[in-house]
Amino acid sequence: MSALSIQQVSRTFVNPRGGQTLALQPTDFEVADNDFVTILGPSGCGKSTLLRIVAGLDTPTTGRVLLDGQEVTGPGAERGMVFQSYTLFPWLTIEQNVRFGLRERGMSAAGQRERSDFFIQRVGLRGFEHHFPKQLSGGMQQRTAIARALANDPKILLLDEPFGALDNQTRVLMQELLLGIWEASRKTVLFVTHDIDEAIFMANRVAVFSARPGRIKRTIDVDFPHPRHYTIKTSPAFSELKAVLTEEIRAEAMACAEH
Repeated sequence: MSALSIQQVSRTFVNPRGGQTLALQPTDFEVADNDFVTILGPSGCGKSTLLRIVAGLDTPTTGRVLLDGQEVTGPGAERGMVFQSYTLFPWLTIEQNVRFGLRERGMSAAGQRERSDFFIQRVGLRGFEHHFPKQLSGGMQQRTAIARALANDPKILLLDEPFGALDNQTRVLMQELLLGIWEASRKTVLFVTHDIDEAIFMANRVAVFSARPGRIKRTIDVDFPHPRHYTIKTSPAFSELKAVLTEEIRAEAMACAEH
């Protein structure tokens, strides 16, 4: 059984005047246990809509999402979500942010401390536990968000362009950090991006979205071995795969422009 099963999921939005916009065509997709899948597509194609439905933050117009055979009907601790914006509680310290979900679940103070210490160290924030988010850089805030999501031990980690607001150097470092964590823990990951290099570097499979109304039109396996280093981006095989995906996205962008 797949860890995640997306079955004929679509989404239509209705505006205040009653007009309808089809954002996501009926979509079927399967994500296996321990898989790392990136969703790649042009802006506004429905990638984030699909991720929000999987997270339980939005409701499909048709279809359903199953996680380990159980239908998703709302947010749950088995799904950890990391957004592009830094969604930390500004009045809490880094340690308090990471411990928040654990406290809400009723974990003992000792258990909270142990898990938060482990993941704070894992994302390289040892020494910043008592800082507030506004005292940290964007990259450090996003590390905190990832640590908070991982500390809750979700079945699947959902990331919506989590590095999109970062400068290029920080973005590369964060890609390697997250990939290293995945290589060690093998969490199931669904990662939305519009960056082709990022989609290839991070994933075992790339799911290519069509232009809006979106659907997954093609999946491509990424066979580069682990552990990965950013230098694979200079390899001929990486360039070949990038050319294929660039043409896929270009074709969708042109189709969108024609309409």
